[in-house]
Amino acid sequence: MRAVQSSNDRKWPVVVVGAGPTGLTLACLLAEYGVDVLVIERDDTTVQEPRAVSIDDEALRTMQAAGVIGNILPDIVLGYGSHYYSPSGRCFLRVQPTTLQYGYPRRSAFRQPLLQASLRDRLANHPKACLWFNSELIGLEQTSDRVLLRIQRADGSLSEVSCSYLAACDGSKSFVRRALGIQMSGSTFRERWLIVDLDRTNDPTRDTKVFCNPARPAISLPGPHGTRRVEFMLHDHEAEAEALEPENIARWLRQYGNDHTSPLVRKVVYTFHARVAERWSEGRVFLAGDAAHLSPPFAGQGMNSGIRDAHNLAWKFAAVYQGRLGLKLLQTYEPERRPHAWEMIRLAMRMGYLMMPRTWVAAAAMDMGFRLLGFFPAARDYFAEMKYKPKPKFREGFLLPSEDKLIGRLFPQPTVETASGETLLDNFLGNGFALLAPPGTSHDLFAKLPLDFLKSLDIRKVAILAPGNTPSATGGIETAIDSRGELSKILASRPPGLLLLRPDRYVAAFLPAGDLAAELRVRELVAST
Repeated sequence: MRAVQSSNDRKWPVVVVGAGPTGLTLACLLAEYGVDVLVIERDDTTVQEPRAVSIDDEALRTMQAAGVIGNILPDIVLGYGSHYYSPSGRCFLRVQPTTLQYGYPRRSAFRQPLLQASLRDRLANHPKACLWFNSELIGLEQTSDRVLLRIQRADGSLSEVSCSYLAACDGSKSFVRRALGIQMSGSTFRERWLIVDLDRTNDPTRDTKVFCNPARPAISLPGPHGTRRVEFMLHDHEAEAEALEPENIARWLRQYGNDHTSPLVRKVVYTFHARVAERWSEGRVFLAGDAAHLSPPFAGQGMNSGIRDAHNLAWKFAAVYQGRLGLKLLQTYEPERRPHAWEMIRLAMRMGYLMMPRTWVAAAAMDMGFRLLGFFPAARDYFAEMKYKPKPKFREGFLLPSEDKLIGRLFPQPTVETASGETLLDNFLGNGFALLAPPGTSHDLFAKLPLDFLKSLDIRKVAILAPGNTPSATGGIETAIDSRGELSKILASRPPGLLLLRPDRYVAAFLPAGDLAAELRVRELVAST
């Protein structure tokens, strides 16, 4: 790790405030993109206690881009489901997604301290990154070309640092957000929940168990290495101190089939919020993660939404700082991310109502309703495969608006065969922009379209060939094989053309074969930033 520079002689491209999952991921991505980044964190290291416990396929794909996926997978329970139980103990709904559309299971279990330690260690050994722990931001000021920061170190000394851009990933009580006078709007759940984290449990279940019991709604979630989290809803008349008493915790654990003798790692009472910042940026300062939005935990999407922020913001910081795109690109961050952040919050609230039936009649009606839905395969599949989870869909931002359903969406990540063997698509594409010819599109199309204007993006030209071909690299075009036919199946009905993929792997544009007007529109999109 590099020595501290405690003056404003050095102007950092980006400073990240907060070494939580969002801030560390953002910093790792920036380092991978070749941008120098400083992370400041007021605590003496990363979090040591369990917090977030669910990581989705999109977030794991981002960890792949951040260069840590190989380190974190051994500490993850891949592909767990959720089983919902009625007050009588009957399982009335099984959510067991099997898709690997983005390269990973739709939902997996992890422990936040282990994830953050991997991200921290990656940064500590990266030549483009610097970590300052025991360093608290106490003041900031913006000029036309930089952000000036005042930072208090552990010994009481002050450091002054300047940066081109500041990413505020400093949590729900964000100092930066308050310093900018940005308010949060939304609501707070009335219900309080007791969170209990256990170690070395003897529960062999690898799925979440949701007890929709009006007497005491509860959730039991799996974790790696024998860990488990159990959450109990508290009633209005129950005092927090009483709920935290060991005998009450042991009794509730036994009630829902958990081993009350397992070592208790943490116990805490939470009240959940559904809030979003009124704006996500001011000048050269940008909010991300819990500093920008707070979600109830029922959909397991709070941290995952922050990871989406990090990926969206990181490639844009890099593209602007490195001169590939203009400053206006950063204005697309909030319009792209805010709508989906709200969608995930609303999903969490709906799932919360499902988990917390207020009366026995409501619980019985829900049980019966899902039993009836089970007779309809399409409805059963909708819930079993988690199709109710909203996928991000950008309707404005760095893209060409189109009726094409693929535009503004995250591109699939199948396994492809390269000259060196099978790998996930993103490993073949790298971390930059890509212009991709899917199966069924001749890579001769690259030569037929005037694409010189894309040189500033340092774009990679790739063609994915149908099974049975041989991967090669000719004329500046690299090829790989859709070895399992996954991409061919997904894109079977599309006309020939090239797809412009952003570094975060969202589809920005489609250039149909022979459509020069599309090429002109992409040229205008790049110039508009």
